[in-house]
Amino acid sequence: MLEARGIDASDGRLTAEVRGRVGKEEGVLVVRAIHAKYRLEAADADRAAVQRAYDLHPMRCPVYRTLHRCIEITTELEVV
Repeated sequence: MLEARGIDASDGRLTAEVRGRVGKEEGVLVVRAIHAKYRLEAADADRAAVQRAYDLHPMRCPVYRTLHRCIEITTELEVV
């Protein structure tokens, strides 16, 4: 979605740190929540387009669409 808006996310410009919260059900580990913190190096002039892409991305992400009904998924974005 970023590239479609002319925003270069290659070569390490876009990174993510992802953490999960795990619990147990009947002695088996289960993932309860996932939090992804995205960091994007982008020009100030691109911030509005970046925000639009970020706002739209969950429902266009196959992983989110697959898991969001059974696991809490949260994200945050830092633009530098």
